[in-house]
Amino acid sequence: MIGKFILEVGVESAGAAAAAERGGADRIELCADLHVGGLTPSREIMREARSAVRLPIHAMIRPGAGNFVYSDEEFAQMKASMVLARDLKMDGIVLGILQGNKTVDVSRTIELIDLASPMQATFHRAFDQCSDLSIMLEAVVKTGAKRILTSGGARNALEGAGKLHLLVKSAKNRIVIMPGGGINPENVGRLLTVTGATELHSGLGSVFPYGTEDDSGFEAGVRRMKEASPD
Repeated sequence: MIGKFILEVGVESAGAAAAAERGGADRIELCADLHVGGLTPSREIMREARSAVRLPIHAMIRPGAGNFVYSDEEFAQMKASMVLARDLKMDGIVLGILQGNKTVDVSRTIELIDLASPMQATFHRAFDQCSDLSIMLEAVVKTGAKRILTSGGARNALEGAGKLHLLVKSAKNRIVIMPGGGINPENVGRLLTVTGATELHSGLGSVFPYGTEDDSGFEAGVRRMKEASPD
């Protein structure tokens, strides 16, 4: 076995967050509407999740579905959501802002990350929409984000495993490359081996369709992932 890894689990509810914690997850990504990639969770969901688990919780900051190019009004909404997340004792935020030419909006991202301090920041899979991931890796490093959630630009992390491996090597411990997208108990070992990643993200959407209320099954699925060994 290569070693232990950090497992972040994406959830929509306090019940799922608690199930993930019981299953051995290391961190929670809290979202609304995971079926569209995740949106900002409500005040109530953030409060309930914070009461339900002791794990670090990172709240999605995304005002709406669609692309990741935001108006001034949407940007102001993101800032307000981050202040709320900090007030509700979230440990981190998950965000991604692009410009119209499919490059990272570095200045706006820096502004949000500075505002979010001391919460950690993850740049989410908006990164996969960029035209050149190697160049945009350097852009995200400049923002001060702690990690990048990415499928390597592919439909899922398994298909993008080769690119993910290159990103892990290029990051050189300056930023964490966290594979995500279609990761489940059956392929987690393979991904750990091929990518060399030390953190993985999964919402188990390929095992339990988003919105499924099966906390015991979800807990078992998380446990199977956490106990997986690299191939």
